[in-house]
Amino acid sequence: MRFIPTTKSDIEEMLNEIGVDSIDKLFQSIPEPLRMREDLNLSSAMSELELTRHLKKISSKNQLVEQHSSFLGAGSYRHFIPSVISHIASRSEFYTSYTPYQPEISQGTLHAIFEFQSLICMLTGMDVANASMYDGASSLAEAALMASRITKRKELIVSHVIHPDYRNVLDTYLTHLDIKIKTAPVTKEGLTDFNWIKKEINDQCAAILIQNPNFFGVIENIELFSEIAHNKNALQIVSIAEPVSLGILKPPGQLGTDIVTGEGQPLGIPMNFGGPSLGLFATQEKFVRNMPGRLVGETVDSEERRGYVLTLATREQHIRRERATSNICTNQGLCALMATVYLSTMGKNGMKEVAEQNIQKANYAKKILSQINGIQLKFSGKIFNEFVIKTKKSPAEINSQLLKHSIIGGLDLEKYYPDLKNCMLFCVTEYNTKEEIDKMTDIIAKHCK
Repeated sequence: MRFIPTTKSDIEEMLNEIGVDSIDKLFQSIPEPLRMREDLNLSSAMSELELTRHLKKISSKNQLVEQHSSFLGAGSYRHFIPSVISHIASRSEFYTSYTPYQPEISQGTLHAIFEFQSLICMLTGMDVANASMYDGASSLAEAALMASRITKRKELIVSHVIHPDYRNVLDTYLTHLDIKIKTAPVTKEGLTDFNWIKKEINDQCAAILIQNPNFFGVIENIELFSEIAHNKNALQIVSIAEPVSLGILKPPGQLGTDIVTGEGQPLGIPMNFGGPSLGLFATQEKFVRNMPGRLVGETVDSEERRGYVLTLATREQHIRRERATSNICTNQGLCALMATVYLSTMGKNGMKEVAEQNIQKANYAKKILSQINGIQLKFSGKIFNEFVIKTKKSPAEINSQLLKHSIIGGLDLEKYYPDLKNCMLFCVTEYNTKEEIDKMTDIIAKHCK
């Protein structure tokens, strides 16, 4: 639809109909300091053709990951995406679908969501999964609130090696709530300090929050944390930022986990300059009434034909506001569909093969990088597809050199962890070839001499 601006007479007619004499009166509820008084700094008017050319010129400045070798992960991962995913997701039946409030005209959408929930349960080893959340960060925050509701406790133990952006979102969620966070430190292996948690946990703890693999790429011992949480009648929440790891790691549901959250972007969804993303959320059946979001269930109609309906939608729009578990209604439906097609296409064996390639290639890169003079491994724990190195040169210098060769380097960790100066987080997936890894390490080796 083209933009058609309102004319002066249109505005006057609208104001007369409403019964006010100026546009400013419509914004009286906005505090004066927040109102914009100066004119927007806009260029002169353009025709549609001129504007299209202008926008294309701006967009051409973007650096596409497809034009580079990338070793950057940290929550958004480049994986191979089978072509069937875009073919199905771009069909108009899915591409233009909206919230399925009317099951009689939304059976296709509801069925797709049901399959998504089923596949996420299989992937995580949990009993029930919702119709998705916004992203991995909002899923984790919603899980923390859910744990507090279930246990009626006001304290959380949060690992320091959960993704920093996830922890920031969690802090935002809890800003005006009487819930205290205790941050668990990190060991020299790059693991969450189990002994510290064992010492600090008490009867006020609602849940222990762990990421696996953690932000440093190290694989945590989930069973240990599950045991100590349950000894205090607390819950264990596990965040999976890289769900491809579940192709080879034991699912958290088999390790005593109560709630599993995660980021679904690696499951067939392009990085798209940072979004949209997909929040995964699964739990045990006994907690389903406290689960946020929506749940699609399978049923039969009056003629015994299979059908699908929203069986749980516990938000303020549907029930009494004070009884709502979440304000999240719409999910990333199209992204959930893409994840569904990806998991269906890959299957158990495909997921395992991809996971094995990630582990093998990441450990190869870790080995040859650690042999370079001036570089050392920061943590000794076992990894999936990410690891941390410490260099004598600054990460900015190294990444600048790599970019000259169309290589996107690792993440400078000092921004998130001030004590990790000159430390970089590298990611290697099945997308990276041996030739790319060797080229990247050769450039770093020459620069570090």
